[in-house]
Amino acid sequence: MNARFGMKRKAALGVTALVAVAASAVPGSASTPSAEKPGFSDHWGVITRNTIGSPVIALRSGPFASFGVQGSEANPPFGAGSLGIEVADNSTSLTPPAERAAFGNELDFYGEPVLGLDRVGFHVFQTGENVSYGGPENLPNITFEINPNLAAAPATTYSSLVWAPDAAPAVNQWSPYLDATATGRWYLTGSAGGVTGCNLAARCTFEHLKRVLDDGGAQPTVYTAAVTKGRDHMWVGAVDGLRINRAVYDFEADGVRIRRAG
Repeated sequence: MNARFGMKRKAALGVTALVAVAASAVPGSASTPSAEKPGFSDHWGVITRNTIGSPVIALRSGPFASFGVQGSEANPPFGAGSLGIEVADNSTSLTPPAERAAFGNELDFYGEPVLGLDRVGFHVFQTGENVSYGGPENLPNITFEINPNLAAAPATTYSSLVWAPDAAPAVNQWSPYLDATATGRWYLTGSAGGVTGCNLAARCTFEHLKRVLDDGGAQPTVYTAAVTKGRDHMWVGAVDGLRINRAVYDFEADGVRIRRAG
């Protein structure tokens, strides 16, 4: 597929870079805004070390729902833009050959307590084609890189904490808020997944995951937070309104705006 979001792949990635520059130049923007001090955040972007292949990960306008859909489901849930994601399932020489996309923040969440997470989720624009590519649960993830600090595995200092959503309630339009603390399943990668029993093969509820992480060792802490997709099925869609505790991250074509959660 040569044209993505109406532009060539290289052009789209160039737009992402320009958006990052534009966001940092917004007058009055704070370098570390928060839920208490909303504004544009300079620290969101493609996490290059976690991106595989050449997916498109671009802040964009829209998408707007397919023909015949009206009302709140037709427009991005916040503002007029979103985070557009496109990954291919068979485009690299690796095993598996699928791409991986990661768009996140490697600075602002560092050192935050994992057990302090109590509100997590997002809105997604799912399509019928995506369902045909990989089933109704072929959707992006929310991923926290963490230090699990498990008493049962003291040498393990890294794991990815991943939310896999349930199927979106509708296609070709924006979903309502998908609450990651109440729907879908979570898992840990690496040794932490094996020790806790919450792994890709045996996913856990959010509450159970927090219980097994609180095993008497030091408190687990966050390294990074991101929206991710892959490496599995082809997917073309968008995410908006990523919520992490009291902040909502509104993805717009000119940057990432932090809103205070209502």
